Amino acid sequence: MAASSRKIWKSPYDPDSIVGSGHARPPTLKEPNTVMIALRNVEKFFEHGPTKTFVLRRINVDIKEGEFISIMGPSGAGKSTLLHLLGMHDSAWTGEYTFFDQPIHKMNKKDRAELYKKYIGFVFQSYHLLDSLTVYENLDIPLSYRNIKKAERQSIVCDTLDRFNMVGKKDLFPNQLSGGQQQLVAIARAMVASPKLILADEPTGNLHSSQGKEIMELFKRLNEQGTTIIQVTHNEKNAEYSNRVIQIEDGWIAKN
Repeated sequence: MAASSRKIWKSPYDPDSIVGSGHARPPTLKEPNTVMIALRNVEKFFEHGPTKTFVLRRINVDIKEGEFISIMGPSGAGKSTLLHLLGMHDSAWTGEYTFFDQPIHKMNKKDRAELYKKYIGFVFQSYHLLDSLTVYENLDIPLSYRNIKKAERQSIVCDTLDRFNMVGKKDLFPNQLSGGQQQLVAIARAMVASPKLILADEPTGNLHSSQGKEIMELFKRLNEQGTTIIQVTHNEKNAEYSNRVIQIEDGWIAKN
């Protein structure tokens, strides 16, 4: 990966000027430190006959624009479940979720997907790269959801490849990469479109320590530029980069 002292890029387009064809209106730009996400009495459970097994219980939390948050807790506590709920991947829950004042809990799947594609970058723990696409093509996918000219998209992808030291791997497919390399591609894909919110599930779990530190430094600089970041981590050193820790235990928020 390129040296961490290199300047972080900014995409040459304004995502807030883009209005999709769906029914959801795009989020309005807010002043710094206003609420981006609000969860009220959010719960998720699985039913087994008359029995309910809760994964999340009475989650009430506000997340302000520009925060860097770490979600921590023991395995099975509900951390990744909460992150995927925030990422609008999961609709099987109860309660209220607003994103820039928009009621996600009232939206249909299409409208939630529209917001996700335009405003959220997600780093999956298991990468979720498209096996049939090259590294270059995987990075181009988030940009294809925006009204960006092909030449501009090519420039952004090439810049990202350079900054992640992956130019020589741009034509490779995911199954030709190591686990650590796939992790870097997944992180680059989440950042390439300069989303307002980055959600990261154990983003450095498959990287060696020096790469992991570079990624966390990159996250920190993006956050300083205004990107809201929420990461799930077991790593205390990674949590030190955040300005707030949410502790989850048995599906409950134990510390916020």
